[in-house]
Amino acid sequence: MDWISFNTEAEKKLATKTEAQLGDWTRFLLYQFNSSIFIDTLEKLTGIGGLLPDPHLWGGGLHQIERGGFLKIHADFTRHPVLPLDRRLNVLLYLNEGWQDSYGGHLELWDEQMTRCEARILPAFNRCVIFSTTAFSFHGHPDPVACPPGQTRKSLALYYFSNGRPEEERLIEHGTLFVHRPGEVYRAPRPGVPTHAQVVKSIVKRFVPPILVDAVKRFK
Repeated sequence: MDWISFNTEAEKKLATKTEAQLGDWTRFLLYQFNSSIFIDTLEKLTGIGGLLPDPHLWGGGLHQIERGGFLKIHADFTRHPVLPLDRRLNVLLYLNEGWQDSYGGHLELWDEQMTRCEARILPAFNRCVIFSTTAFSFHGHPDPVACPPGQTRKSLALYYFSNGRPEEERLIEHGTLFVHRPGEVYRAPRPGVPTHAQVVKSIVKRFVPPILVDAVKRFK
């Protein structure tokens, strides 16, 4: 296929361009993930109501990481680029038969303050990972994949949206925001999005009573 190639200090990966590139059975699988049956299951599982699939697959579809590729820790874009919708859930299905622990490529889920990794998940065949999308849901597989030559780390990614989100999650909106692990040095792309310091400031704001925030604004 004609893949979109990302090659920066923050990510080295391949992604599909459009649904039209996919085979019949892959499209059939996508339709099941976008069906009312699956969405009802997601709503029961997560407690998030009014979920909507993205028929345009913005940022989703098939992804693959070649040997030496990676995706640094980041928080995904919080709003749909075209539709007036908030991004709420990520669903990742891994397609790696025979994937070994030594190959790496583990999905890492980090805490909001980027002080520690809370979970490392092997991208084993048929494993599905579901997690919420907020301004602080930091994740990625930041270390180079060490699979054998000719093999790749494959996944199917789908994102789900809603018309609005809880007020406590509206502290900050951004595009894809790359952040550094402790002691990590690289040049993050996407100038113009909030810095990590701004994200930390927003985290602190979550613990300040609204009455104090209003008082500061009136004082200014």
